[in-house]
Amino acid sequence: MATPTIDRATFDALKETTGADFVAELVDTFLEEAPAMLSELRGAYAAGDADRFRRAAHSLKSNSNTFGATTLGALARELELGGLAKASEGGGAGLDALTQEYARVAAALTEMRHA
Repeated sequence: MATPTIDRATFDALKETTGADFVAELVDTFLEEAPAMLSELRGAYAAGDADRFRRAAHSLKSNSNTFGATTLGALARELELGGLAKASEGGGAGLDALTQEYARVAAALTEMRHA
């Protein structure tokens, strides 16, 4: 069975704890900021800047897990812990997988935000 894009229990717990309006604001902020985080990751990768790469991956991981985007969070964690060396081994495939998963998460959060 495939892992859901968003863990519904985590998302619902966030809504229950903080309120639906605040979660909608958080989702909007994430959807605005995550593309910049992905761009930062790619830029750091291209520049060979290991610290910047790790920080961007960490931020994306933390923000993803807040909403229950566990697969996105796990992919970002792999990049954070593996660093540039691991990302380079795959020729940037990890970044491509992260970008693809973000697209799924963005679509799911957009839909859930309005539910």
